[in-house]
Amino acid sequence: MRVRHRNPWLLLILLLVGLVIGGVIGDIFRDSVRWLGHSETIGINPVTLDLNVIKLTLGFTMSINLASIIGIVISIIIFSRL
Repeated sequence: MRVRHRNPWLLLILLLVGLVIGGVIGDIFRDSVRWLGHSETIGINPVTLDLNVIKLTLGFTMSINLASIIGIVISIIIFSRL
């Protein structure tokens, strides 16, 4: 029996594409299908470190809606069938 070797980078790319396309679809249909566009923001608020010579700001926020979660699930299904 042959074992399939799957590339983890392909999974990451598929997840990002599913997340972005789902987010765009959720934003487009936000007014007509309200439950599809409901979103929550998660992440870390920006923090600034000022060292007089350099100023460094770190932070990460992401807004996830139900359509983007559906996009992630579809991308996982596509990856499992490859």
